[in-house]
Amino acid sequence: MPKRLHQLLLMALLCMATSAYALTPDQAKAMAIGEGDTRIEALRAVVAGADDKTAAFIQALSDDAVKVVGGKPVIVRDGKAVDPVSGTENVLPDTADDVMNNNRMRGEIDTAMASLKLLSTDANVRLDAVKTLQGEVDESKLPLIDKAFAQEMVPDIKDRLALLRAAALLTSSDKTKRLEAAKLLAQSSQAATKTLLIERLPQEADAQVKAALQLSLSKVEARLAWGDRLGAIFSGISLGSILLLVALGLAITYGLMGVINMAHGELMMIGAYATYVVQGVFQKFLPGAFDWYLLASVPVAFMAAALVGAALERSVIRFLYGRPLETLLATWGISLMLMQGVRTLFGAQNVGVENPSWMSGGVQVMGNLSLPYNRLVIVGFALAVLGGVAFMIGKTRLGLFVRGVTQNRPIASCMGVNTARIDTYAFALGSGIAGLAGCALSQVGNVGPDLGQGYIVDSFMVVVLGGVGQLAGTVYAALGLGILNKFLEGWTGAVLAKIAVLVFIIIFIQKRPQGIFAMKGRSAEA
Repeated sequence: MPKRLHQLLLMALLCMATSAYALTPDQAKAMAIGEGDTRIEALRAVVAGADDKTAAFIQALSDDAVKVVGGKPVIVRDGKAVDPVSGTENVLPDTADDVMNNNRMRGEIDTAMASLKLLSTDANVRLDAVKTLQGEVDESKLPLIDKAFAQEMVPDIKDRLALLRAAALLTSSDKTKRLEAAKLLAQSSQAATKTLLIERLPQEADAQVKAALQLSLSKVEARLAWGDRLGAIFSGISLGSILLLVALGLAITYGLMGVINMAHGELMMIGAYATYVVQGVFQKFLPGAFDWYLLASVPVAFMAAALVGAALERSVIRFLYGRPLETLLATWGISLMLMQGVRTLFGAQNVGVENPSWMSGGVQVMGNLSLPYNRLVIVGFALAVLGGVAFMIGKTRLGLFVRGVTQNRPIASCMGVNTARIDTYAFALGSGIAGLAGCALSQVGNVGPDLGQGYIVDSFMVVVLGGVGQLAGTVYAALGLGILNKFLEGWTGAVLAKIAVLVFIIIFIQKRPQGIFAMKGRSAEA
């Protein structure tokens, strides 16, 4: 065959292929006009070989931008009627009829749009499309899935497409294909696969295929169960890290100084509102550097809470040392004053604190297990704060003075230590750490005047359970209670889980009043 003739034949074949997949007036009319089942069949028929015009028409259907003029569908843009096939524009007449899409049709349109996005150049768009199509595929979408699978270069998306293809094969009339699909789906760790297998089992008539589906379902459920367990452990560690941040400040003010500070939660709230204020400053004056506002909020939150704590110690607490009941009542009254002050300044409604872009999203570990970046950052932040506090208490001059005053105030005073100043520094340090806890909490929920009330009881339980004045015990207690609480929530619900944890702590304290780690030395005998 001459080379020129070969080229002409190839061009002709390409033109035939293009015309075969191009949107026709009949196809556009069938998708827009008629009974629901007829429109859905027409929509499914064009998705696999959709060209740009077909995709644009389906998008217009999704946007409710299609009307009927003279028995023909047109796309309405900027008050003009555009023919979906030729692209010609005309003035939209007043007699144009709306195209009505019921819920079933809208679901099919959304599925069609997700199918078309499988060929997007953006990997995130393709991944979202695969997730949308899980549980919504049938054999009619196999050509498009095969095309997307052939050109996909991202391994994770390619694996998901393989499972999506297997899900589509479950609807095949060929028993061999259904068996192959059942075996492939056994490798999935997606919750949507479990739903798909459960829905498919009653519909399957062949005993061999049904047994294969049941075996695949058992494997998928076992894999998902592990994801649930690991998710509960991570949630427990995340909750424990928050409790650790809150309780670290109490470990100093209550554990080392013996002050029952009922305003500790409100000091945490001050740190959260300080973060909100810094966010507002960056939004107004430094919008280009907004992603770094959280780093600037950390020292601001610490200093704001520390200054309030120092003022509280100098004005009230210093007169109440050794009188726990009066301290409790006084700090409870101060907590009410702080909450009312925040309501006056910022309003009674919760305020939103945004996550920086680098804290958005998460790491997908398994099909049903995702680790959010904001939670991972908080866990790392809690460990960093713990390391800083341990270093300060154990290795610095201030820490030496704090431990000395705690263990024997008269002797420390005789050695030249200004015990009143050390009390203020220690209380300010504990308050500042509460402010850091508020800064972290602002990244996982809204900030409001009642923010601290939900954590004050839990943080006291952590300190008492871990052992008064013991930082190591605080860590074990915070993480242990966090994990225990999350596991119990999965079995009993949130309310019963809280009750069960409280009962456990009461029984534990009855058996071991000194907590997990008992204080050693002469101070333990005092």
